[in-house]
Amino acid sequence: MFEFKTVRELYEICYYGSQMEKDSLHYVQLQGWVRTNRNNGSIGFIELNDGTYFKNAQIVYDVEKLKNYNDVTKYITGFALTITGKVVLTPEGRQPFEIQATEVVLEGSCDPDYPLQKKRHSYEYLREIPHLRPRTNTFSAVFRVRSVLSMAFHEFFQSQGFIYVHTPILTANDCEGAGETFNVTTRDDGKYEEDIFGKKPSLTVSGQLHVEPFALAFRDTYTFGPTFRAENSNTVRHACEFWMIEPEMAFADLDDDMDLMEDMIKFCINYVYDNCPEEMKFFNEFIDKDLKSKLDNVVNSEFKRMSYTDGIKILQDAVKNGHKFENSNIVWGMDLQSEHERYLAETYTKGPMFLTDYPKDIKSFYMRLNDDGQTVRACDLFVPYVGELCGASQREERYDVLVNRMDELGMEKEGLQWYLDTRRWGGVKHAGFGIGFERMMMFITGISNIRDVLPYPRTPRNLLF
Repeated sequence: MFEFKTVRELYEICYYGSQMEKDSLHYVQLQGWVRTNRNNGSIGFIELNDGTYFKNAQIVYDVEKLKNYNDVTKYITGFALTITGKVVLTPEGRQPFEIQATEVVLEGSCDPDYPLQKKRHSYEYLREIPHLRPRTNTFSAVFRVRSVLSMAFHEFFQSQGFIYVHTPILTANDCEGAGETFNVTTRDDGKYEEDIFGKKPSLTVSGQLHVEPFALAFRDTYTFGPTFRAENSNTVRHACEFWMIEPEMAFADLDDDMDLMEDMIKFCINYVYDNCPEEMKFFNEFIDKDLKSKLDNVVNSEFKRMSYTDGIKILQDAVKNGHKFENSNIVWGMDLQSEHERYLAETYTKGPMFLTDYPKDIKSFYMRLNDDGQTVRACDLFVPYVGELCGASQREERYDVLVNRMDELGMEKEGLQWYLDTRRWGGVKHAGFGIGFERMMMFITGISNIRDVLPYPRTPRNLLF
């Protein structure tokens, strides 16, 4: 008799189980896909991966002793198999166990032109076959971490008592005011008034405006969903479709916001450490050999806080002292670029930091105006080697100030009257932030291109699947 097991279960028993659990392992059945198959003429070895664990199970077979005699030696990379065999503990070996096969059943064959062979493939090549790349070591690790990191965010906010809100994907508002939206229509004549909604809808660029009213009912809320931006950018940091986590807190200011961000980042890193230890070892060994030290530095640091004005002064001093930026024309009022953000985090503070109180002219309309009339209660979180990771602000809760700000920007208020009304009907100070999920993925894994942390990347000129 045999017991069905997953590869993960076998490793967990061998690594963490009691002696009784290990002794109970006898004959088991596994199902998975061949990663490699080699034989020396009499004995063969299959590396089998069933998708439940980063590591493979080693299957040892003697063709002549298999119950269903067949030419197992021809089961090449990509074949799907059901294997029954005896568990043999190998504590002194590279793996803690191996399976001595008694039966190998072919479940799915694989054509010889299978695109994934036993060699290193470039990321560029693998982007052309996103339906197959999860079968490689790198992307198996990436997408398992993606799943675990998703849960980490939910675990964090749920444990803090936040309410999860599903904000709409179809919207009539452009939260950021940049106009880089994808329009959604059933018409080809532009007559949106005759379309389904009677107006021009677009895909959301942010759930913030829609989650704010829920914070004024539930106090602490968050949204976690897809967002879309029609930005014709081909950088390694931009995609047309990505995911955002956006918490919102009532009776909270920017300092509360920054405290929450710091706690969240540290929690998520530790959660991934705990739940993806083998994947994180892989990233540290093969993707970025300094990854663990970088993440540990963030976890063990107290996040510094600095005003935008002070940050500009530091950058100006760096230029005076001979530091070369691609853009060395540092002036107050400019929108910082990644090189400036990284300098502040890597060279000056040598750790994660918040830059606060930005000029109002480079920030969104909903951010609370400071008493100086020139800056807003906003901040960005910079981390070494990445730059900006989160953006946050205390929201403008004063109705008249918010209206004046919208008028100053020439914004149409009719479509946002519902948003303005929340300031008239029990509005209180509140604050929130947004963090791009893929940006966090890149930070945690060391993967340098956003296309390689998205299952099916949507970037300009790229809609193959």
